[in-house]
Amino acid sequence: MRSHSAGVNGPLERRRAVALDRLPDNRHAPGVAPDSPRAAAPSAAPAAAPERASPTGSLPDDALLAALPAVAARLPRARLGAWPTPVEPCPLGRDLWLKREDLSAPLYGGNKVRCLEPVLGELVRRGVRRAVGTGAWGSNQAVALAIHGPRCGVETGAILFPQPASRAAAHNLRSLLAARGDVRLLAHIALFPFAWLSARRAGLTVIPPGAAVPRGALGHLGAALEVVFAVRAGQLPMPRHIVLAVGSTCTTAGLLTGFAAARALGLIERVPTIHGVRVTPWPVTAHRRIVTLAVGTAALLARLGGPDVCARAPLRAALTVTGRELGWGYGHATAAGRGAIAAFDGVDGPHLDTTYAGKAAAWALAEADRLDGPVLFWATKSAVQPPMIDPAAASERAGARVSRWLARGVRSG
Repeated sequence: MRSHSAGVNGPLERRRAVALDRLPDNRHAPGVAPDSPRAAAPSAAPAAAPERASPTGSLPDDALLAALPAVAARLPRARLGAWPTPVEPCPLGRDLWLKREDLSAPLYGGNKVRCLEPVLGELVRRGVRRAVGTGAWGSNQAVALAIHGPRCGVETGAILFPQPASRAAAHNLRSLLAARGDVRLLAHIALFPFAWLSARRAGLTVIPPGAAVPRGALGHLGAALEVVFAVRAGQLPMPRHIVLAVGSTCTTAGLLTGFAAARALGLIERVPTIHGVRVTPWPVTAHRRIVTLAVGTAALLARLGGPDVCARAPLRAALTVTGRELGWGYGHATAAGRGAIAAFDGVDGPHLDTTYAGKAAAWALAEADRLDGPVLFWATKSAVQPPMIDPAAASERAGARVSRWLARGVRSG
């Protein structure tokens, strides 16, 4: 297992460089240039017949196209990621496996790339040329939007509220401040609703935190289908359990819908139980709220010509949510999370962060050997550090308070 970055020396960075070499340069959907503004346009070509992975065959580059060609033809998507992301065994548990979403894109990966593919695709279809990401100061979604939005001809900005300092959050914010977009840093989260309304009144397209809307969650349908195709290809046993951090709820809701769709298509006999490990508190990560987003995602899937998996009861039964690893709240590191990060680093696994994946990994390591059947852990933090377009600009734009926060984050690890 490996993870990667570039331009920094050290064991972790060397492991990240190895992982970078694993990413092909051209694994987007056939016939679509990933850096073209037209990449998001739906294909006018007839839908291809579904591909079927064989035990010795390669996996489809576009799992959605392979399983649901009619949906793929109707869903505008920006082609940003390197699909499918790998699955691999993890030596830290008896039957523990990893889904390497950290390797989703060479420029900047993680789970937010999947959300942005349909979101940016729809913006380009509508002719939107400027979008604003939202979240905390260290938002992964805001960084992903700033990096990938311009590839589709969309100018980007961000409205962000404070969070506890961490190294990963500091890297993200420095990258945003070094980019060319407008970044508005709020003094308190209570100001966020007013800033949101102000941006909307100014005519800006505002993307919710984590892109947690049905269209964004639908991006993770492909991730669920990738797992199914990998199982059919003999790369791993069918997971009985999936463990991931739940913050904005977009990924969790999308996976609920994706595995329900796979069952409706006859690709699997039973859906795995999805265990959401809270990194943001209730009610943001309330069980009912996640299921409601999954139902909305399923409704969008049905409108696009996919199977009808809108029934709430099966989606509700497939989800558990735990707050055991939350600690003092969002962004606050925990001893268990740091221990999980050290354990993954010790086996050259994906490098996790203290805000999201570290907390989820702590739960997975504690519970994996007690759960019945294979466990698949979702590694969600990009293995690629966000690029620094203009480091001098980052320092100039930070101001005294933010500069102190950045320094604390870098020191915190």
